Amino acid sequence: MIRKQKIIVIGAGIVGASMAYNLSKRNQDVTLIESHSTVACGVTEKSFAWINPSGRVLKNFRHLYEATLAEYHELEKELPDLKINWHGALTWGVPTNAEESHIQKLTRQQILELEPNLKEYPEEAGFAFEEGGLDPILTTKRLVEQAEANGAKLLFDTKVVQIKKEGDKVVGVYTSHGFIESDVIVMAAGAAVPELCKPLGFDVPVVPSPSIIIHMKSKQKLIHTLITNSEFEARQLTDDTLIAAEDYMDESGENGPEAIGKRALEILRHQLKGGENLELQSIKVGMRPMPEDGYPIVGFHDQIKGLYLAVMHSAITLAPVISRLAANEIIDNVQLKELESCRLSRFEFDAKGESDHERQRV
Repeated sequence: MIRKQKIIVIGAGIVGASMAYNLSKRNQDVTLIESHSTVACGVTEKSFAWINPSGRVLKNFRHLYEATLAEYHELEKELPDLKINWHGALTWGVPTNAEESHIQKLTRQQILELEPNLKEYPEEAGFAFEEGGLDPILTTKRLVEQAEANGAKLLFDTKVVQIKKEGDKVVGVYTSHGFIESDVIVMAAGAAVPELCKPLGFDVPVVPSPSIIIHMKSKQKLIHTLITNSEFEARQLTDDTLIAAEDYMDESGENGPEAIGKRALEILRHQLKGGENLELQSIKVGMRPMPEDGYPIVGFHDQIKGLYLAVMHSAITLAPVISRLAANEIIDNVQLKELESCRLSRFEFDAKGESDHERQRV
């Protein structure tokens, strides 16, 4: 008989929503706490939302990426109204770390057939035919709606002020609306996790990594796949909305987000047939939670009972599979081998100043 636990999930982005969904699906007493007035108001809202598992990663993380597509297809069965565009990703003219087994080589004619609205075509491109994209806000909302239908409680406009610890165990959280007790606290607040954990006496090696997302109004569907090349990275979010991703440089002048976003708009206007009709809707900077080594930090803290970390990039790609495994660890009180490479303890340093993770790379 599985014991029903009081579980607080902090953060209602794609990770927190996925955690609340998977925990509530297994009949746990879940409370999802979000400081904003609705879901996906942090980095999730500003995500390019590319389901992109085909890049080269360390072998001890590879299995998680390889499981992502099947996990999303399973999620589509569980939530039939979930809308995922399995349009594939088309790449040329930029360095790629993609695993060759996931990529098809396309000729110029094949590219033209996939993307008839380009003004210029390369001689060949790589096509990750299994990949896709989603609407990050609608997907997060759907996960939270189902979590609530499963019995989860939602607390919006509620800021977590402090985590309460008695002895070596967390017992609840102080919020802007009072105290909530818990058996388990899931830290899924992205780049805010280090600040929340510091008063407990430990560091989480995660820094905010800014990126820029540009939304444009499109009179018709101009892009059919997801395109990334030396000029732009863009896809259709909906038939009348196109989004582009750009690297963040700094806050000033021609390197600021506003200038970069406007340049991206002009590039797409120039590169696409019908692009002259694109209209700028928004330019937003998202603060991605970037672990020190780029890989997820997931699992119970070794010395603080009941405190579970769930921080990752890219969360869109990894959240469904990792949250299901994490929910199983929490509910069944087990440590799954699939998540062993994700533990915070890999950053602990030995007498030589090397972390566990650095030793694994050698």
